[in-house]
Amino acid sequence: MNQNQEQQFKDLYQKFGPKVQRLCLGYTGNTMEAEDLLQEVFVKVWQNLHTFRGDSQVSTWIYRIAVNTCLYQIRSSKNKKSVDLEKAPALFESESDNKELQIQILHKAISELKESDRLIITLLLEEVSYPDIAQITEISEANLRVKIHRIKQQLSIIYAKYERL
Repeated sequence: MNQNQEQQFKDLYQKFGPKVQRLCLGYTGNTMEAEDLLQEVFVKVWQNLHTFRGDSQVSTWIYRIAVNTCLYQIRSSKNKKSVDLEKAPALFESESDNKELQIQILHKAISELKESDRLIITLLLEEVSYPDIAQITEISEANLRVKIHRIKQQLSIIYAKYERL
C-alpha cells in the first residue's frame, strides 16, 4: 500500500476505532474481547480497503465488517465468556465509579439481546442515522423504528434486573 492508503487507513482507525470498539463491547460484554475484535475488524479493513467501491458510506462498510466479525466470533465460540457483575463491589467511593458500573451494566444488558437487536441498539448509541442503520441491517426504516422501540423496552427490563444486584 502506498503512503496515501496508509494515511487513509490511519484516519479511518482514528475516526471509527472507538465506535467499533463500543459496538464490539455491546456484542461481547467484555472489554478484552471487544479490544481483540476491534483489532480483527481493522485488520480486515486494512486488507480490504483497496476493494471498497464506494457503493455505500465508508462508515456503513466498516460497521458491516464489524458486525460480521462479531457474529462470526459469537457463533464460533464454544465457551461464551461473560462479565460476572455479581462479583462487582457493591459500594463505590466516587460518582465516576458508579457511572462506570452503570456503563458495564448497560453493556452486559446489551450483550443479552438477540444478535440483530444488539446491532441496532449499538448503532443507535453510536448516533448512526436511521437510514444508515436501516441500510446496515437491511430492514426498512419504518420497521427499524418499531424494532428500536421494542429493543428499548427489553433493554429496560434487563438493565433493571442488573441494577437491583
